[in-house]
Amino acid sequence: MRSRLLIAATLSACLFTATACGDSGSDVTAMRSDSTPSTGDGSPTTGTVGSPSTDVTAPTGTDGASNDPTSATFDWRDYTAGDDTIQTGHIIVPVDYEDPSKATFDLYVTRHKAAKPDERIGSLLVNPGGPGFGGSDFGIYADQIYSQDLLDHFDIVAWDPRGTGQSTPAIDCTDDYDKFFASTDITPDDDAEKQQIIDLAKEFEVDCTTKNADILQYVGTNNSARDMDTIRKGLGEDTISYFGFSYGSELGATWATLFPDTVRAAVLDGAADPEADFLTSGLQQTKGFENSVDTFLTKCSADKACPFYNDGDAAGAFDTLMVALDEKPIPSESGRPDVTRGVAISGVIEAMYSESSWPQLEQALADAQNGDGKGLLTLYDQYFQRQPDGTYDNSLEAFQVITCMDVTERPTVAEDDATAPQFNEIAPRLSPGTTGSYFCTFFPTADDPRVRVTGVGAGPILVVGTTGDPATPLASSQNMANDLENGVLLTVVADQHTGYGVNQCSYDNVDNYLVELKVPAKGTRCG
Repeated sequence: MRSRLLIAATLSACLFTATACGDSGSDVTAMRSDSTPSTGDGSPTTGTVGSPSTDVTAPTGTDGASNDPTSATFDWRDYTAGDDTIQTGHIIVPVDYEDPSKATFDLYVTRHKAAKPDERIGSLLVNPGGPGFGGSDFGIYADQIYSQDLLDHFDIVAWDPRGTGQSTPAIDCTDDYDKFFASTDITPDDDAEKQQIIDLAKEFEVDCTTKNADILQYVGTNNSARDMDTIRKGLGEDTISYFGFSYGSELGATWATLFPDTVRAAVLDGAADPEADFLTSGLQQTKGFENSVDTFLTKCSADKACPFYNDGDAAGAFDTLMVALDEKPIPSESGRPDVTRGVAISGVIEAMYSESSWPQLEQALADAQNGDGKGLLTLYDQYFQRQPDGTYDNSLEAFQVITCMDVTERPTVAEDDATAPQFNEIAPRLSPGTTGSYFCTFFPTADDPRVRVTGVGAGPILVVGTTGDPATPLASSQNMANDLENGVLLTVVADQHTGYGVNQCSYDNVDNYLVELKVPAKGTRCG
């Protein structure tokens, strides 16, 4: 339940570094990635992606696309043969809602049916974060993510947002991640090294722009929110409930702002600051990750069993190691790039999303001290979604494209470079770089930037903020709750990104709101 949000754009040392849904958006996805239910003969039970006519019924025009997406309905199929608990389907939505005749997206949707049909409240739309990450696994593995109370009362409905996952067409920019994200020096020593960063940023963004020209301007959050309303109509529900994590908070808040009359209930867990501009969001998030690294090093320094203990000075050893990697990268694996400071930082941030990853990082840092970079490379690969066969999914590419299509800022190279000292100051460990990231610099201007979030008329919306959240710091969630017309903040004490499921208190308060529509008392704190 994690999101890259904007930190990739703001660790100003690199083209596109650091933060992560390093497990395809959830720990569940990583755990189950090698387990695809089948019909028994080894063939998947889901329909063929890209063949929506077999999985959706909708009025069609002369091009076979739905000219009235609001009338689309699902033709659900069992995910596992003979068991209708989990189902899959497709729904057709227009690329451009202002001109549905242009082209369409085929959205891949999953549904985990309510365990107690007689007590079913309705559907609960869910999103794991991103942007850029498919959410369909949250329907397939709903029983490993949500409480039994939610499973009993709701059909959990998840989907791969436009441009992501198994929805088609999908955003595609590159297959060579190492070239763009592991080959540059984040503290360039001369103009040539700096120019390499600029050139790679431009090449990546031009590739994204040219390869996705037909959909580029239509993959932003506004249109994904419109897709949510189309899905609601396809499910035949006048009002619907929603549960979004991380970037899913932005999506949910946008949906609630555009379609307030359709909101039964909405939970936004790990919420971004809706009023922060591109730079401010980056500074907020970068500081959040720096704080988490400080906490990690403090705990390691106090624990002699920590592999990176270093006589109680893990912080000093970390700083020394990072400088050493900057001066002389260390080997990783045959055929893979050496571990540079930039690669190491990506790996460190990957581990900051949850304390459960800290032991892995402790050992990786200790190994790196001894000249072995494999552990840090593994974390780097987790960050960039490298698959066992050496390929990558499109999550990071979609992340960057969608993010840039949501914002209006297009800082020049010089303007972006000028922000580097701000990041150096607030995050010296994670932002040692001397250049900008050029994250959106070479993208065309967005035609449909995300609407201003208000939630006016949507009723009470529950915002969950976690005290030690690096990706969406507690202050960001507080700001989201304040900006919503009727936002209610639930604070969870934990060192991780998002708070649902951290303890029974977080379960109870979220569940009671979604099921009974009982809003937690002001100032409620779990932990």
